[in-house]
Amino acid sequence: MDEINRWADIDEDLLKEISKRFHAYHDYIQLRLVCKEWSLKLPKIPNGNKIPWLLLPDETVKNHSYEDEEIYHLMQLAAADDETLDTCALEEKDIYHIMLPEMQSYSKLIRGSGHGWLIVVSMSDGTIQMLNPFTNRRLDLPPVSTFPDIIDYQPDNHGDEYTLWDFRDIRSTTERDELHRLHVCKVIINSSPECDIENFMALVIFGPNRRLAFYKPGNMRWTRAGLKGGIHETRPPSEIFLSPTKPKYLVGCANGSLLMLVRHTEKKNKEYETYKFDIYELKRNRKEWSALDNLGNYILVIGFNSSVQIPAPFLSKGNQIWFTDNQIAAQSSFYDPVAQDIGIFDLDHRSFQRVLLDVKLFCPPVWLS
Repeated sequence: MDEINRWADIDEDLLKEISKRFHAYHDYIQLRLVCKEWSLKLPKIPNGNKIPWLLLPDETVKNHSYEDEEIYHLMQLAAADDETLDTCALEEKDIYHIMLPEMQSYSKLIRGSGHGWLIVVSMSDGTIQMLNPFTNRRLDLPPVSTFPDIIDYQPDNHGDEYTLWDFRDIRSTTERDELHRLHVCKVIINSSPECDIENFMALVIFGPNRRLAFYKPGNMRWTRAGLKGGIHETRPPSEIFLSPTKPKYLVGCANGSLLMLVRHTEKKNKEYETYKFDIYELKRNRKEWSALDNLGNYILVIGFNSSVQIPAPFLSKGNQIWFTDNQIAAQSSFYDPVAQDIGIFDLDHRSFQRVLLDVKLFCPPVWLS
């Protein structure tokens, strides 16, 4: 009994340091279940775990009754685990099932993630909510109807419509559900509101012109983001062209520089597949981009909802790009699941390793870190 009590009373800082060596979430859960004292000392979300989770919708969801179903799964791409990388279907071994009751109406769209939170838009009423799937905490953000380009919202007998300024800055009307589905492109947050609510901020890319607006706690509406002092424009590299088959990602780095990632895709068997990445770096206080071919001991994690740089996790190698699909058009088409373009690109060997090749999902996977 004395031996057990000694482990239960282990120094809290030492226990947290040990927890950082657990890089799979299901292993971390087992660590918290060792005893009541460890469960109380360790947070539900492991602070030292730097491997992001991939939130996957159930590929068979259209065959379910929808009630009380575990329709989402969490998995990690452990770069040192070849068995995980070669997975071609969802298997129990590497999957953590998660209940998201708010998402079971199938009218909810994930439009961002970060710091352990999901940002969810409701197609039915245009509400925007932050959801922490591990702690079940929720935080309401201002609804779609409060965006700066929305003039009026009038429900009538012929259907609900919004009046707004369109991409030509001309007054126009749009059907409610269509606007709720497409108007919010992406929401990013600067921190977890659980840690520092006073300095918390959410930034949204919205509308056909992809404009910016921000929210701070206490605001009732989204505020258009304007240029401020200290901000200067930098032209993209001359060889960069606008193209739907070459999506681009901006990633902030720990050293203060900014990376631009250009993703090259091509259509194969009716599906788009990534075949190349170009990386450009804009160093702090510089105005010109330079080509970059090595990420050092870092990994770039990119996708529709988030793009981040992380140090190479323990037992994993750096100089890699982990990517998920960018098919926003498929976000609400759960009646017709599509194959996903998910994998890891190794810059050392210029090689791709595909994941979940045989799985068809009704919306793009989401990184959760």
